[in-house]
Amino acid sequence: MSDSALNAQAAQARPALIVRAGTRTAAIPLQYVAETMRPLTIEPVAGTPSFVLGLSMIRGAPMPVVDLRALLEGNHLAGTLGRFVTVKVAERYVAVGVDAVVGLRTLEVALLADLPALLKDAESDLIEAIGTCDAQLLVVLRASRLVPDAVWIALAASGAAR
Repeated sequence: MSDSALNAQAAQARPALIVRAGTRTAAIPLQYVAETMRPLTIEPVAGTPSFVLGLSMIRGAPMPVVDLRALLEGNHLAGTLGRFVTVKVAERYVAVGVDAVVGLRTLEVALLADLPALLKDAESDLIEAIGTCDAQLLVVLRASRLVPDAVWIALAASGAAR
């Protein structure tokens, strides 16, 4: 296969970390994933949205923890996170709490689709595309939107986020 054919094929595929959060299966583009780990202690922070559980000390620095189940489904059962996935968002990091890490997959871009028109307003900032994974709905997350700007501002004002 020629170099140009290999480059075209690589542009058509995106490596992603597949996670489960409640009834949802989600893909986090691998370029944003720093690491996965067992959940650590979370300290609540007043004034944050319900999907921001608080802060955890990770690698010696406070990091916001986002509950992916609460973000995608609107509900959360306290204490049920199975793993943290640390994600780099611009120059910051956020820990995403998930039920399970399923594994690594290469997503074929041609098999992903934009959100249907009726759902554009529902999660347009968070979900980049949809597809299937093992016959289940797969949502591809837009990592840069996991934590809204207002939350970063509030955390910075409290001196809590790096």
